[in-house]
Amino acid sequence: MSARTVSVEEGPRLARSITVGPHTLTADEPQPISTDTGPTPKELLLAALGSCTSMTVRAFADRHSWPLDHVEVAVRFDAQGQIVKNVQLTGDLEPDHIRQLLAVAGRCPVQRLLSREVSIVTVPTVLTRPRVSRGRTLPG
Repeated sequence: MSARTVSVEEGPRLARSITVGPHTLTADEPQPISTDTGPTPKELLLAALGSCTSMTVRAFADRHSWPLDHVEVAVRFDAQGQIVKNVQLTGDLEPDHIRQLLAVAGRCPVQRLLSREVSIVTVPTVLTRPRVSRGRTLPG
């Protein structure tokens, strides 16, 4: 698991600025709900799954020196809310290589995380501002 913390700050309307180490991303919702300045949270989830799948397949093929020229992963939600992942492999691959690469594609770390029951703990932190009246702070 990653040791870096992901932090999310509010932006205009529903836009959010996401910071992961030195990287900054934007999440948002499309118009008219918000301003469409970035992918939606669900799209970011699909991007995480697709990129993890692609990286896992590439690393496996490279480790075995298999002639995988290109791997492309397209991920979407279907009408029932299931995640559909299309894995396209290009290269002069043996049938057994294809079988193994597709099996590895189903075992990437993000897919394993999404496929099992995950426990999420919410830690509340509430900051309050003191109430002010006529320039004086009133007891809370």
